[in-house]
Amino acid sequence: MENLLTQILKEKEIENSKIVDTTISKLMENEKVYELSKSIKEIKQQILDIFYMNIHKEEFREAHIYIPNANAKKEYNYTFDMSSFPSIKISDIKNLELVGLQFDEEKNTIFGTPTIANTIEIQIEFYSTQDENLTLDIKQIPFIVNADPKDLWLNKPSAKDIRFSKDDDTSFSSLFLDKKIVVASKRGRSHAHEGTTRDDDFMVKELPENWSIVAVADGAGSAKFARAGSKFATENIVNAFENEELLKTLSEQIINYYSEQPIINQSNNSEIDLNQVTDESSIIETSTPETVEESKLKIKGLIINSLYTQVKKLHTDLETFAIDNEFTLKDLHTTLIFTLIKKFDFGYVILSFGVGDCPINVLEENDTKVKLLNFLDVGEFGGGTRFITMPEIFSRPDMVNRFGINCFQDFSKLFLMTDGIYDPKFVVESKLENMETWKNFLLDLSGENEDKAIVDFINDSEIENQLSRWMDFWSKGNHDDRTLAIIY
Repeated sequence: MENLLTQILKEKEIENSKIVDTTISKLMENEKVYELSKSIKEIKQQILDIFYMNIHKEEFREAHIYIPNANAKKEYNYTFDMSSFPSIKISDIKNLELVGLQFDEEKNTIFGTPTIANTIEIQIEFYSTQDENLTLDIKQIPFIVNADPKDLWLNKPSAKDIRFSKDDDTSFSSLFLDKKIVVASKRGRSHAHEGTTRDDDFMVKELPENWSIVAVADGAGSAKFARAGSKFATENIVNAFENEELLKTLSEQIINYYSEQPIINQSNNSEIDLNQVTDESSIIETSTPETVEESKLKIKGLIINSLYTQVKKLHTDLETFAIDNEFTLKDLHTTLIFTLIKKFDFGYVILSFGVGDCPINVLEENDTKVKLLNFLDVGEFGGGTRFITMPEIFSRPDMVNRFGINCFQDFSKLFLMTDGIYDPKFVVESKLENMETWKNFLLDLSGENEDKAIVDFINDSEIENQLSRWMDFWSKGNHDDRTLAIIY
């Protein structure tokens, strides 16, 4: 109180003296002066409280608060950290509704899934909890919702009056032996953006002698009539095996091949050098095998030659098709993979062929083991892909390695895919035989993906549409046609 009296006298320019000091001393005992002094202190504190209340509001208004950008069609959640502003309370945020978001006052959280891309000014309404009137103030912050990359791609329908036109998207499902098959083929975003045609193709067919076949092809984007090449290749190779006599002979050869005492009763007329069937041994020159291993090797050569003959004929037919239509064979460049499958008493025999960068994989029972059934033509700097339209592949020493003969007691799934699936989901060839990668791929198919798209192999009444929808997945830089066939 003495300090207060001294300060008042100083403000009034009353000089110190003995009388003044005596008077101040007496006033220190004065009840009324004491009460007035107390009131003045309280008033000063109230003024100070109001000052701090307002300065905290101004600090919040001027503070740089970074609110991360949202992405259209992706779930968004951002919670304000108010630890630096304990007396400030956000009551609402205006304009969030313009982009489809909301504000949770209790959690201090912006949440929701933005519906559109936009840049807006959000208005943060706030107040101080120390303000008895709870007066609202406004802080404005720019807020950005980035566009969904998918929305930047146009989806122009392809022309239907061009030569060799085909559907932009197609799918298929049916029984396959004692299993089922589903296939979807979808035009890539690069084609859709330009309004050009899908180059991928596939064909599935039941054959005589309880055989079935599925073929998949990826027409080269650089080839003028790749769409025709892929369609011709799949149809031609599938129809080539609609030969009951050929398939009966194949069945007999396979039964012989997997028997304990194989018997050679056919001469070797192979167009392939059968010495290249295996790297481990060469075929003996005599007509009568001396060992079981040699017999099996010769029978293997006969089986592969049956497949080779149809593949070589396909190449010849492609040459004729090109000549008849007055364009070059290069205009038809396409990859090709196919599997010819039959269930025998001793298991499922899968005969396979592949040229190009499209893999064939089998998952054995219970999805615990994976095997790649073909080698891929891939190149470090591009240009490594080979096509069924290339004459030189038939004279290369590795031609025989393009054919596979495999037998499985059972299998859970068999996959044939073009690089539109392989590139984004497996990236490199080594992962095609990595079980961990395949487990992740199966989880992806089961719905653990950004779009929550599920391919239900149990309740499969809608499986065609489900697979087609799943294949809309976004992968930066991967916009090729996508074809995926799954036997399950």
